[in-house]
Amino acid sequence: MKSALICLLCGFYGVLAKDTEQKGKYNVPNLDVKTQQLIVDANQTLLLSCRGRWELTWAYPSGVAKDQVQVEESRCGRTSQHYCSRLTVSNSQVQNTGAYRCRYRHRPLKVSSVYVYVTDSQQPFVEHPDMSPDVLYLMEKQPLVIPCRVTHPNVTTTLVKVSFLPQLHNPSLKPDQMNIIWNSKQGFTIRSPTFYYIGLFFCQTVIGDVTYKSRNYFVHRPVSNIMEVYLNGSGRVQALKGKSLVLNCTATGELNTRVTINWDYPGKVNNDAFIIRRLVKHRTHMEFYSILTIPKLQRTNQGVYTCRVSSGENAKQKEVTVTVYDRPFIRLKPRNESVLEVQAGQKSYRISPKLKAFPAPKVIWLKDGMVAAEQCSRYHMDGNSLVIRDVAEEDAGKYTVLAKIQEYGLYQNLTLTLVVNVSPQIGEKKVSLQDPGSVPRGSRRALHCTSHGVPPPHVQWLWHPCPSKGRPAAPQA
Repeated sequence: MKSALICLLCGFYGVLAKDTEQKGKYNVPNLDVKTQQLIVDANQTLLLSCRGRWELTWAYPSGVAKDQVQVEESRCGRTSQHYCSRLTVSNSQVQNTGAYRCRYRHRPLKVSSVYVYVTDSQQPFVEHPDMSPDVLYLMEKQPLVIPCRVTHPNVTTTLVKVSFLPQLHNPSLKPDQMNIIWNSKQGFTIRSPTFYYIGLFFCQTVIGDVTYKSRNYFVHRPVSNIMEVYLNGSGRVQALKGKSLVLNCTATGELNTRVTINWDYPGKVNNDAFIIRRLVKHRTHMEFYSILTIPKLQRTNQGVYTCRVSSGENAKQKEVTVTVYDRPFIRLKPRNESVLEVQAGQKSYRISPKLKAFPAPKVIWLKDGMVAAEQCSRYHMDGNSLVIRDVAEEDAGKYTVLAKIQEYGLYQNLTLTLVVNVSPQIGEKKVSLQDPGSVPRGSRRALHCTSHGVPPPHVQWLWHPCPSKGRPAAPQA
């Protein structure tokens, strides 16, 4: 019994060990190449085989043409439990240089790779010098890679900057493996590029007595500083149904800045608007215009219009609310009461009724039937309001505001009454102009008091009887 149990445990342990071994062995696909790089002569055939536990797929350099590639797939292993794939690249060329990767079709992160150099003594650079210049971007706080890859790992190169001054030689830069790093699979990497690296560059190498050049690389530093964004309408824009709407979004940026201007607005999905873009270069800055036009407004076009300006990682925006009215109108009424009161001597007083109209009406103020501004220099208009400076009693009266939109034959007026309150004043410095002196007992004498005020003041007389000897007299009414 014990021996049978021991055999059963041994068999179970063997199955576990075998399963663990299989999982570890093909956790990633297995290439038949034991090194990390291969060197193949041009015009030879490249053969790579891959084996794994699941279905396989290949990735290879973009320079490999479709008619060069052949892939053969099969099941392999003692019980055909594995997947095998064979990649054939016929008539290999220098542009086929690069990384060849075998990976699981449904597990793309499980990958094995080998870097293949397709070498040609007459063409040490992967990319031919006759190819058009490649544009590289110098980004702030990022390394710059000039990808002049070579077709053999032992090729040494220098980086050359093109000088456009005929009297100067083209300066060359050698790798120092600190800031300027050379890698045959990547090219030159500049860890901390400065403005010096803006311009035209190429790589070169000398084989025997022959100098070979790579293609040209134009290094450009994109500028993305958006200085300001303007909209021709700010806050709110009003328009009539059936009329056209024109919004102009203007962005200013530094020289060499390139921006993208996009609009968000009601009816965008219906293509209600058409947009015209213009670029104007000034001596110190750039101006970008995006003009949005809706030829025939509908009520569905009202809402918020947003102009979004972006350049690189920078972005700014401006927005405006558009209101669409069915027809022109004037609404005019008192702000509070139709009778207004003010105190004489006040520095200024504003008569400001509630006026809402579209389009903007022409407004005229009258005082007692005559144009107010022509009657007195202390009257002036501020917007739709009438302002009276240094208020005086003569400013009281009837004020009429006339609002008209002559184009549409709309007129409306409103009359307000202004009451100017005047503090009571006594005309004489004393009750009588002359001292009445002594008056015979029992006789009649008239005393006069002249007063003025708005509203009319109430006059009360007080008299002081002659004081008794030794004590003051109290006034009596």
